[in-house]
Amino acid sequence: MAFLDNSGDIILDAVLTDTGRMRLAKGDGSFRVTKFALGDDEINYALYDKTNSSGSAYYATQILQTPIFEAFSNNIASLNSRLVSFSRNDLLFLPVVIPNNLFSPYAISNMVLNGYVLAVDQDTENFFTSNKDTLTFDTALVGQDGLLNGFTPSSANTVIRIDQGINNTQVPPSNAIDPDLLETQYLLEMDSRFGSIVDITGLNALTPSYIDDDYIAAYYVSQGTNPTYVETNTNKENGGKEVIAGSRGTILKFKLKSALNVSTSDYLFNQLGTNETSKYLGDIVVAGNNVRHILTSVRITGLTTGAFVEVPIVLVKKIS
Repeated sequence: MAFLDNSGDIILDAVLTDTGRMRLAKGDGSFRVTKFALGDDEINYALYDKTNSSGSAYYATQILQTPIFEAFSNNIASLNSRLVSFSRNDLLFLPVVIPNNLFSPYAISNMVLNGYVLAVDQDTENFFTSNKDTLTFDTALVGQDGLLNGFTPSSANTVIRIDQGINNTQVPPSNAIDPDLLETQYLLEMDSRFGSIVDITGLNALTPSYIDDDYIAAYYVSQGTNPTYVETNTNKENGGKEVIAGSRGTILKFKLKSALNVSTSDYLFNQLGTNETSKYLGDIVVAGNNVRHILTSVRITGLTTGAFVEVPIVLVKKIS
């Protein structure tokens, strides 16, 4: 990755995605560029200077001359903040997607702030279960909040819940969200080497639409096709277990199932996680037992507005 000098002429630097290169390689003349994406990952909008003595034409000079990333094809690192367009000019607030820690409290520790801990095998699940009265992820929480059973997801009640809507009190929850701001379809992405997406029962696995060359599996869910994953938030009241302050849209709920790569082998923990066993996982003191851990995340993107959030996940494995 490198930067391009943007102090002079406007630069257009583009690369094809993996799918685009595959279709171009066919060499049958069918290749056409039909979709593209724009992003502003490198832009710091705080550089907009309304006090510039040279006048309004110079307010955005520093932003416009910011060095930009050269185009690169690594989809994990490129375009983390994609730009979206709305034809309407009356929008004061845009919808967001937020993890609901009131409905299903997530773990709060030094290593997994506002995320979840995934026990990857039966031994680790049993360990946390047998020590549920003495182990907590945070002193402010009771018991094992934020713990996901990855080996037998049906045996735990914790569900990852994402709420969508207008998170502003100026648009009260009694107001229905505008149809063109309602998310009914979501894209979920996670590293397929670590796990997969399952429904809230923990028994039914979701089939990925594709897995790219970086092992990232992409899952598409919609309210019409996958009603167990996406549902309408019908609660119009304030308070309770709601994290959206204004108009509410849909709710996305799912669990995670650990992959065989991590449940039956220590290889990925040695290669991608800690290099040595540790007696601590954030604020969890695993007395007399060592654990290995891998930090990862699940990225959720709304396909209507492009709003997204990344949910931190710590894969944990008890080492005998």
